[in-house]
Amino acid sequence: YQNHILRRCNGTSETDTEMCGIALTVSGIHINISSFDSTRSHSHTDNLQFSVDDLKAALRRRGPDSLGVKKVTLQHCENQISSFVEQDETLLCSANNDGNGELHFIGSTLQLRGTVPLVQPLVDASRNILVFNGEIFGGLELARDCNDGEFLMQTLGNCCSCGSCVTGYCVKCGKSSVTDVLSTIKGPWAIVYWQDSSRTLWFGRDAFGRRSLLVHWPTEEDSAFLLSSVSPVSPAQQASENEAHNGMEYISYWEELPCGIYSMHVDASNSNAFLVGEVQIHEYTNSILKELIKWERISVEPSSENLQTSHHKLSRRQHDVHSASLETVPCEAGSTQTAIPMRVHMLLNVLKESVKRRTSLYTIYQEVISGIRQEKFVPVAILFSGGLDSMILAALLDQCLDPSYEIDLLTVSFDGELAPDRKSAKAGLKELKRVAPSRRWRLVEIDADLSDLVFETSHVMSLINPANTYMDLNIGIALWLASGGNGWVSDADDNDATHARIKYKSNARILLVGSGADEQCAGYGRHRTSFRRGSWLGLHEEMKLDMQRIWKRNLGRDDRCIADNGKEARFPFLDEDVIRVLLDFPLWEVANLDQPSGTGDKKILREVAELLGLYEAAVLPKRAIQFGSRIARESNRKNFGSNRAANQASAGSVKICRKSNFN
Repeated sequence: YQNHILRRCNGTSETDTEMCGIALTVSGIHINISSFDSTRSHSHTDNLQFSVDDLKAALRRRGPDSLGVKKVTLQHCENQISSFVEQDETLLCSANNDGNGELHFIGSTLQLRGTVPLVQPLVDASRNILVFNGEIFGGLELARDCNDGEFLMQTLGNCCSCGSCVTGYCVKCGKSSVTDVLSTIKGPWAIVYWQDSSRTLWFGRDAFGRRSLLVHWPTEEDSAFLLSSVSPVSPAQQASENEAHNGMEYISYWEELPCGIYSMHVDASNSNAFLVGEVQIHEYTNSILKELIKWERISVEPSSENLQTSHHKLSRRQHDVHSASLETVPCEAGSTQTAIPMRVHMLLNVLKESVKRRTSLYTIYQEVISGIRQEKFVPVAILFSGGLDSMILAALLDQCLDPSYEIDLLTVSFDGELAPDRKSAKAGLKELKRVAPSRRWRLVEIDADLSDLVFETSHVMSLINPANTYMDLNIGIALWLASGGNGWVSDADDNDATHARIKYKSNARILLVGSGADEQCAGYGRHRTSFRRGSWLGLHEEMKLDMQRIWKRNLGRDDRCIADNGKEARFPFLDEDVIRVLLDFPLWEVANLDQPSGTGDKKILREVAELLGLYEAAVLPKRAIQFGSRIARESNRKNFGSNRAANQASAGSVKICRKSNFN
């Protein structure tokens, strides 16, 4: 990003950074959302009943180290609005009947660095309020000893509040807009911010939806307006009968908030004695970010010469890799780099920087907080299948993380040692030990039996909400169990099957996840189908669709399931710089689906793996977590009777009935 906004905050090296669970409840304000959704107010939603204590409990699981609540009371008198901010430990979800408006901000924190706990919501001297769940990895420049939330609070406090502009530089007051500041952030974020002087509520999430933020829009039958990182209760636990009445279609109580920046200015009604607010959505203003959102690639369709050159390079590279893999002496990473195109080196460098900025010691939880001795402290873990993406992340993490730390590799199985992911994880561990022999790797084997997970399944149902298919649930359970880190490790360094296993729970609070690799590098089976039907242009359109809906289909769900264990998911493949570099490459250099599985899909990542010396991982086919862990097979047997019956019913996309086995 260019034209960085440069600020400094008065933090110290003891100030922390944190992941958060955030929420907002609004009452006593007549809210209009017709400017971007004219049908919403007339729709029918689930009658979801929950208490604020339920909401707090759900948020506290995301942020177990602290929880705070602040209330803004807006009083309307003679077309004037007065505001009051107070601590609110008696938060109620009752209707407001006194004519006042109330905004309740809730924030829970997971401390990731430092010794001084920072409790959200944050309130400044101007009575602005912020709850922020995110990481500022760039765009805004802040000192290493500065907390992201404090820094953002200070920066937003210096923004325009005169109401004459919502984007750009305000000529009237000479300040930047809130929209500009949020558009500049590189990194994942979800935010709720009250700008008191303008009586404006700002909220939103980053352009790729890497942090969850759910919304309940007000309707004619339910005037509540809520935002939350997570749903406190599953609809399946309340078995509403609404869907059967009059053939009406009821939508979920919660929705994934579409990526964007929103504002709601609160004003006094001219004709009635109540407060009104109109929600507006604003485009991101950063030009580079807008290009990434469009996800348009310049070079999509190759010429015959392009394909011939690409095929020649592939043949040469495969020969060199085969020769290197047959060496009796382990090869150094990058020994085949003479046959690797410069584009692959570029991607490797930007991926390494992405991992580095997500795992540098000033961004991760310090052992002084946890009370764990330095040699026992594991700051970062990897969601690990031994597949291409997680192997690349592991090798890069080894290069970025201080060698004194162990690295936990979290692998989940619903079929013991027989699950494909368990087999590839063990093979991957051996390869990692070959390329990084000085690193202490710990393979954490998390075993589960779906039939024993009655309570856990019900709990994950609430986490994936508003997603509601068997595929979402299967993925959610696998992610939730894996991120919990509660499993078994070998009592020997070599993880030999002949050695006994001992119980172990990973305490790493940061979890690297490979999300985004398949979407950007054509790793899914549907990409090959699109290529067969529509050639290169069809493939590009399918990949573009995947990237533009990843916030709704994947990332919100995944963030909620992982964060529920008090872990922060970080997605190196979805770094803005990584996305930009991959988009700059011709499509046929990223993937070539004329080639077989394990070669042409995610072609450029396979070349990155070879540069890292990961020759075995470089040829592994794609396996989704629900299949590699075998939870899909167990779920099919449980809910459809057999895999065959499940396949005939297209089980993955089947919505879970409220009165199903999950009640």
